[in-house]
Amino acid sequence: MSKRRPNGDGTIRKRPDGRWEARIVVGHKKNGLPIYKSVFGKTQSEVTVKLHTMIDAFRGVDLTEDCMVTLDGWLDRWLAYMQKIVRPTTLKKYVFYADAYVRPYLGSKKISAVSVADVQRLYNKLQKSGRVNPHPKLGHELSGNTVRAVHMMLHEALEMAVNERIIASNPTDGTTIPKLIVNEMKVWNSGQLKRFLSAIETDPVWHDFFYTACMTGLRRGELCGLRWEDFDEANGRLQVRHAVIIMPGGELILGEPKTETGIREFVLPPSVTEMLRRRKQIIKSEWIFPQLEDSSKPTNPNAAYHKFKWLLKKNGLPEIKLHDLRHTFATHAIALGVDEKTLAGVLGHTKPSFTLDRYTHVTSEMQERAAGIMGDALGKILGKELKA
Repeated sequence: MSKRRPNGDGTIRKRPDGRWEARIVVGHKKNGLPIYKSVFGKTQSEVTVKLHTMIDAFRGVDLTEDCMVTLDGWLDRWLAYMQKIVRPTTLKKYVFYADAYVRPYLGSKKISAVSVADVQRLYNKLQKSGRVNPHPKLGHELSGNTVRAVHMMLHEALEMAVNERIIASNPTDGTTIPKLIVNEMKVWNSGQLKRFLSAIETDPVWHDFFYTACMTGLRRGELCGLRWEDFDEANGRLQVRHAVIIMPGGELILGEPKTETGIREFVLPPSVTEMLRRRKQIIKSEWIFPQLEDSSKPTNPNAAYHKFKWLLKKNGLPEIKLHDLRHTFATHAIALGVDEKTLAGVLGHTKPSFTLDRYTHVTSEMQERAAGIMGDALGKILGKELKA
């Protein structure tokens, strides 16, 4: 067996083609033979500078021969590992991001040769023209939040490669990614909510779906995923165990709710219980809200979204997202005195503090009510003081 050469051992030579080459030992194969990494330059001084930079980058690193695998090959291994530890829906997202956005650009490159500059070019390319089918507003641009999701997936995959001594450092570190865009939450006041409930009153198809959304704060995917077996008719209780999830690329799958605490059971408002009891006598499907075209399938969340937008436009209601019905429910529940712990259980949140921070908003109507209450109280106190 050959003598094991120390890592960082560097040499410089002039090649037959006139270029200068510097190389160092960055790891060892199973048989002890060294693994080299080279840099090139037109002059000896140029390549000497590159050599010192490379020595610093690989100081203390001893890579395995797997460093020769392509990024495609590594992603296959990483995804096979992740299959054992993440939810099926999460794995599907990882597979989609890898196949649609990473492999076409960097998949054939050796993983040890992927640089920060390579990854940054990938992100820039995706943001500018990563969308295959044009979006009505964005065109071929990929949203910043999707680029961030690709980054998080790739970072996790390459961090594992660092830990297994396949690469010296994670090339996603040091890249610039788009800022997280948090959509503004909008909440209807009680008058606007009443107008919406009045607007759906005569809709035989969608009334029950949107009424349940307004009265429970369930996510649209959770509503679509409800089965009759989830409804305890006798005790007026509802279990949330599944959600219809729209995957990147548009595929619909039945998965678990958004978080572990999303699997929950709670008491329904009496009006919702009565409505579901009546509905159960009519709907001949395992789904509480089946598709119109095929009752063996649950309602498509996108169909609910488009119908909601149509209702807003038709009735002149303020523009909000369908998910904002959840925020509206939570805000008014707090205003009516529902404690945050109970509300967190209904919404499927881990901590009541998150419910307060995320889903409750002080509306002008609530401010006026609070001002009136404080004004009356202070008036009584000050009135007594003045009389005294």
